Amino acid sequence: MPRATNAAASWRRRKRIIKASKGYRGNRSKLYRYAAPAQDKARYWAYRDRKTKKRNFRYLWNTRINIASRAMGLTYSRFIEGMRKSGVALDRKALAHLAEHEPKAFEQLVAQAKTALSKTAAPVATGGQSGA
Repeated sequence: MPRATNAAASWRRRKRIIKASKGYRGNRSKLYRYAAPAQDKARYWAYRDRKTKKRNFRYLWNTRINIASRAMGLTYSRFIEGMRKSGVALDRKALAHLAEHEPKAFEQLVAQAKTALSKTAAPVATGGQSGA
């Protein structure tokens, strides 16, 4: 009995890879042998860089918030601490948007953070030893 190769499934799989590789340069878009590893690598980069994109945007937002808050007399970390203490639950993306596009609203948030920080001033620690 002749060997069954499941040719239909094989050519469908190859066709799918070639179609996904459309737009690649040279043999990577024409030949299965070169398109398959190119697709694997492209999927790997896409997965990896979706995480990197999130990281880069958070870094950008933090930088924008820091610049805007320092211009109003508060460091980034103190501003975020004041926001947390005042109960404002805006994420960094929204804060960065306000800092860049609506400075008046951001100025009000900085004032709110400053008042929250002044209300809950840290107690002065004593230098003495505790215990027996």
